[in-house]
Amino acid sequence: MFRGTFTALVTPFRDGAIDFTALQNLIESQIAAGIDGIIAVGTTGESPTLTHDERKEVIRFAIQTANRRCLVLAGTGSYSTREAIAATEQAEKLGVDGALLVAPYYNKPSQEGLFRHFSAIAKSTPLRLMLYNIPGRCGVDIVAETVARIQSDCPNVVSIKEAGGNVDRVSELRTRLPDAFTVLSGDDGLTLPFLAAGAVGVVSVASNLLPREMCELVKAFTNGDSKRAERLHRKLYWLFKDLFIEPNPVPIKTALSWRGTISAEVRLPLCEMSAANQARLRKTLEEFERK
Repeated sequence: MFRGTFTALVTPFRDGAIDFTALQNLIESQIAAGIDGIIAVGTTGESPTLTHDERKEVIRFAIQTANRRCLVLAGTGSYSTREAIAATEQAEKLGVDGALLVAPYYNKPSQEGLFRHFSAIAKSTPLRLMLYNIPGRCGVDIVAETVARIQSDCPNVVSIKEAGGNVDRVSELRTRLPDAFTVLSGDDGLTLPFLAAGAVGVVSVASNLLPREMCELVKAFTNGDSKRAERLHRKLYWLFKDLFIEPNPVPIKTALSWRGTISAEVRLPLCEMSAANQARLRKTLEEFERK
């Protein structure tokens, strides 16, 4: 099942093209830090601005590089059910361990529409699937009752990345769904309170930069050392905040570029951080490194 720390990988670019050398180094750093899984071509990976061929190549490359040393999931969600099915089937053929399915965005389906959408995808593949609820970006909320209905109809829907910003949702999901169904935090800053409410991990943006620290936070709580988990949470708190002062993944790519890991390059309509926000993020990183 999906539990622990998963990194929502950025997609490194160099002069407009995917930088596969940087991507390989990024994946290797994740595995060395003990990450449980990586997610390729999610929204942090700028999937909306990747071509179909680029998405396929990034997934293939992530699987090849990971070489079974961690789980590899692919972001295959879409606002078109047919497109999501096609992307999921392609990812399955490439050899992923599972798929992350974001809620349909822009067209704002009803709860019945969400049920039919996710059920159709799940029934098209034997892959284990993780739903992704992020109403702030999608404009639609997969309510807990609908999640339970989907899971009851489709046993291969085994997890949810919950990014609605509401700890109470974790409690409701845990009461409505079987114990084997896992809830992962979709917000770095809410990882600790989500774990306390019954989540079993996180799909993290910050772990692109700090995989070891994010793994330690989750493992500390899981192993019963809540005090250590709380200390790590407090140490990371302002970094969690400032990695989202501009649209994701702009700040995390900027921070990685300062380390010389990747270029800060993003694709339009995203653009570079403002000078003021770069100064703020740099100060936060410097303060973190002094702790």
